[in-house]
Amino acid sequence: QVQLVESGGGLVQAGGSLRLSCAASGRFFSTYTMGWFRQAPGKGREFAAQVSASGSSKYYTRSVEGRFTISRDNAKNTVYLQMNSLKPEDTAVYYCAAGRQSTGWSISSLTAPDDVDYWGQGTQVTVSS
Repeated sequence: QVQLVESGGGLVQAGGSLRLSCAASGRFFSTYTMGWFRQAPGKGREFAAQVSASGSSKYYTRSVEGRFTISRDNAKNTVYLQMNSLKPEDTAVYYCAAGRQSTGWSISSLTAPDDVDYWGQGTQVTVSS
């Protein structure tokens, strides 16, 4: 069982930055691919970024690539999402996600909600224009 708790959301002006954190409980954090999904009002939950269990491989959806950086600290059981150059269209509830990495990582490891084994409760990010 893995429990995920997000923090760091808030209100920011366009062009600003926020850093989200996700603290995980459980002994096997370092064996999970970790990621961030987001859900804007009236839309489905969509993939934003993921990082492999070791932290050596990362993948981003095109709309955030170059602006967002995902990272993890396995010693602290924490995954981060640094968001720079924020845009109003980044406004959403951001969810931390964990998926068992039973085989080698690939970019398809954690890109759909069906890939996720555990979800956090979500944190609101609002970007004003």
